[in-house]
This record gives sequence, C-alpha cells and structure tokens, in this order.
Amino acid sequence: QLQLVESGGGLVQPGGSLRLSCTGSGVLLDRHVVGWFRQAPGKEREAVSCLGTSGGRTNFADSVKGRFTLSRDNAKNTVYLQMDMRRPDDTAVYYCTKGSTLCGAAVPMRPIQYELWGQGTQVTVSS
Repeated sequence: QLQLVESGGGLVQPGGSLRLSCTGSGVLLDRHVVGWFRQAPGKEREAVSCLGTSGGRTNFADSVKGRFTLSRDNAKNTVYLQMDMRRPDDTAVYYCTKGSTLCGAAVPMRPIQYELWGQGTQVTVSS
C-alpha cells in the first residue's frame, strides 16, 4: 500500500523551530518530487515547498523563504522540512505529498500536480 506519513508537528512558540518528517511506505521518495503544503482553518491549501529528485532542486513559497529548509535521507526514505517558526500565521495542518512533476524556482506548485498525500500533521505557533 502506497502511503506517506508525516510526523513532528506540535505546539511551538514564536521564534522556535520544528522539523517535520515525511516517510514513504511502498514508494521511494527519491524518485519523485516531494511537496509540502499547508492549510489553515478557513483557508485554501497553499504550497510551502518542494524538493526535486536526485538533482535536489527546491522551491519555497515567498512566505517561508529564508526560514524553511528541506533535506532528504534516502536510507530512511524520508524528507524533512525544517521550519523556523516566527509567525503565528504559520499555524496550519502541514501535508507532504509526492508527484510526477517538476520542482524548481520558476515552477508553480499546485496541489493538482501531486497524486499521493499524507494525513497531515498539526503545527501551532503560539505563545
């Protein structure tokens, strides 16, 4: 069964950090673009970042550039999203996803480009 599992969410104070993990089951993540999206209450799902295949291209939403980074551990079939959580509006459910698409600075990130989604992990930024 193909599955993505996110972990690492929780409550963090402004200025703190969190690292989310996305682990693949039945799917090798290094052969796909891995995307991260988030959805806050009452808002549409928005793109956060993506990580390309072996070339390692990345893309980040303007709202998270300079604060979020991506990494990959192929031995663990896991992609990590390291987040510097400065703002309460980072609060959302974060989803990882994989797709047979492109990832790069000039490539839009849209949910429709991805075909397998995790269940999401709640991230709350609050003092």
